[in-house]
Amino acid sequence: MDALIVTQAINVVYAVSTLAVLTLGLAVIFGLLGVLNIAHGEFVMIGAYCAYLTQSWNWPYLVALPLTLALCALLGAAVERIMIRPLYRRPFDTLVATWGLSLLLRKIAEAIFGPGFHSVTIPLPGTVQFLGIEYPIYRVVLIAVSFAVAAVLMIWYGRSRTGSRIRAMVSNPELAQAQGISVRRLAAATFIAGTCLAGLGGVMVAPLVPVQPFMGLDYVLRAFFVLVVGGLGSVPGLLSGAAAIGGVDSAISAASNATDGYFAVLVLAILFLWLKPRGLIARG
Repeated sequence: MDALIVTQAINVVYAVSTLAVLTLGLAVIFGLLGVLNIAHGEFVMIGAYCAYLTQSWNWPYLVALPLTLALCALLGAAVERIMIRPLYRRPFDTLVATWGLSLLLRKIAEAIFGPGFHSVTIPLPGTVQFLGIEYPIYRVVLIAVSFAVAAVLMIWYGRSRTGSRIRAMVSNPELAQAQGISVRRLAAATFIAGTCLAGLGGVMVAPLVPVQPFMGLDYVLRAFFVLVVGGLGSVPGLLSGAAAIGGVDSAISAASNATDGYFAVLVLAILFLWLKPRGLIARG
């Protein structure tokens, strides 16, 4: 098989897998809680800046993971308690509130790190022989980790006791509360998990993108596109949406340019909103 075709195919898989893991946090918060978290991209930004700080302090790159999880969990808990909890079941209000939060987080990042770009050194440099071609080893690791995270989340949500409680909370909060499930605490934990997943995605992509205060804007738009196409409330829907958006974007960008790729993604999302508003695989 032609090396160029194989390389492009792997690039599509890479785009799909990373887009899926970057969307997981929003899928959890929006798909399960109905909270339109416009600040999702800023939690991705926080993870990227944690990766940058870790390398600036000459710490092992993996230290960025617990640092990001701790910071996103603390911030997520505060945001849920102060801002989101009074607004559950009011999607437009959560959109406005988290939009303001996104502006605040960007300005804080700009005040601390400045408006310029920062770069993170790739922790696993070099290439590896993969499907008969030389391919960056860090991208191969990202592909494997992204699919592993999605698979673990799907299995946990479908088979664990906590997953069944979350499904009960989503289906009928009043009945779940009557059965002794602490809906308020479970919703808070779900929101915190979503912010931590966003931060994890930021750590993963930080070595491959410029780290700067406005980096989250593109990610939150693409994440919403994925959920529009794939559908809300299911990991298969998330993966199918990521495959559609990431595949179209990667293929069109390679054939033409990045602007045409983004335009194609936008058209695809609009068509799904018009013709299939529930997405490919929505929660029943």
